[in-house]
Amino acid sequence: MRLAGKSAVITGGSGNIGMATAARFLAEGARVLIVDRDAPRVEAALAELKSNSAHGLAADVTSAEDTVRYAAEAQKLFGRVDIFFNNAGIAGAVAPTVDYRDEDFDAVMAVNVRGVFLGLKHMLPAMKDGGSIVCTSSVAGLRGSAGMPAYVASKHAVVGLMRVAAIEAAPRKIRVNTVHPGPVQGDMMRGLEGGVAPANPEAAHEMFVQRMRLGRYIETKEIADLVTFLASDESRMITGATMVIDAGMAGG
Repeated sequence: MRLAGKSAVITGGSGNIGMATAARFLAEGARVLIVDRDAPRVEAALAELKSNSAHGLAADVTSAEDTVRYAAEAQKLFGRVDIFFNNAGIAGAVAPTVDYRDEDFDAVMAVNVRGVFLGLKHMLPAMKDGGSIVCTSSVAGLRGSAGMPAYVASKHAVVGLMRVAAIEAAPRKIRVNTVHPGPVQGDMMRGLEGGVAPANPEAAHEMFVQRMRLGRYIETKEIADLVTFLASDESRMITGATMVIDAGMAGG
């Protein structure tokens, strides 16, 4: 098993990508702590995972106090942590920049940027030398997208945070990389489809698919495959990288 004996923390752990990755990590032999803001969802996720190697904690990634708490819980459970999947994120509202509400912008930046920053700040001291950190960005972190100023800005910012952390963590041989999914099957894309075309979400779905050269949305297990590679020793010489998994969307 590729992650045998390793320990992992996953934020946004009860979401679609978080759950798929947690299941994959467990199957590969890791012990996992899933972190999410909503306690009932954390409990439901643990019930679905059905593993004695899975643990959960309700915490708000935008809170420094809660971030310190989940980092401390990981150290209590595992000692030092091998893998940190810094994954929590929200899409936010869909609206042109001139109409975008300040409070909606702040909410997205709090989760997608502050949450990632706090995770890096407080989990790096809890990491084993030679460990791996994977931060979830997006294809929107590499290009623009009309109507999503907060999300696009936040996902570009994740790349900047990753690049700084990759330099700073290199003396400890900790790799830090981002993954950049295109449209993924799940709740977030259904919400975005409704935001882009409220009267006809299916038309928005087809528009997104037409931009993907491989002709379909990405499955969460396919994101988990990439994250597992980056978490494993197979990626031992990859750091500071933007790993795109978008079915060709960013290529034009």
